Amino acid sequence: MVTAVDAERDAVLAGRQPAVGTVAGYQVHRALTAAGLVDVASGGLGPVAAAVSTGCLLTGGYHLVVSAGIGGGFPAALVGSVAVAHAVVHADLGAETADGFVSMAELGWGAVRHRLDPMLAAEFGRRTGGVTGAVLTVSTVTGSQARAEQLLARDPDAVAEAMEGIGCYLAASRAGVPFAELRAIANQVGPRHREAWRVSDALAALTAAFDRLLAEPLPIPAPPEPTLPVTESPAAKTSAEPPAAEPPAAEPPGAIR
Repeated sequence: MVTAVDAERDAVLAGRQPAVGTVAGYQVHRALTAAGLVDVASGGLGPVAAAVSTGCLLTGGYHLVVSAGIGGGFPAALVGSVAVAHAVVHADLGAETADGFVSMAELGWGAVRHRLDPMLAAEFGRRTGGVTGAVLTVSTVTGSQARAEQLLARDPDAVAEAMEGIGCYLAASRAGVPFAELRAIANQVGPRHREAWRVSDALAALTAAFDRLLAEPLPIPAPPEPTLPVTESPAAKTSAEPPAAEPPAAEPPGAIR
């Protein structure tokens, strides 16, 4: 599990007594649960920090990446509830034009919306009681009703806004590791009223969601088999006998993160 800050990390494993170690220089809290061995690390705020930290942590040999924490909710997700992603969207990656915002996808520069494994998303929703929809990643938190309406117009199935999901997703996707995102809602997306945010309630909801989520093994999708082209070096062509294949490296103990 990758969170942005330590308070979210601690909420995920609240009530447990995790061992503390490091993976790729990041502090990791590890606990044995009914769902398996779980590592939780706080990887930093924003999509870039999330991508870097997740990519580094994946050298530890994990079987699932979960972006977890608190976030803002759209009308479908009330404060204190839980939102589960069936898609992640890099919602503010694009360009401003005279006619308004144009996404990177509309510019023809690549996808900004990525569908997640539907069975895994459905199971996360079933166990946690969370509402399922698109979770938007933004680098600037929404602070006006106009922007909230613009985001919802572009992605009508949006249930939450956060800052790290797309970074974690891209790192996991590159490594061929399944991904999920879960957010506990601290505030409604729209005009910024920091004094109305219910951070403590959202952290408590995050703890309760992971208590239910980790109560039994998770149906982790099998990663795709790697398919790399085999090329023959000039040295191998002149050799009478091909070099002996090296034995496969021992797989490190897996954990859910």
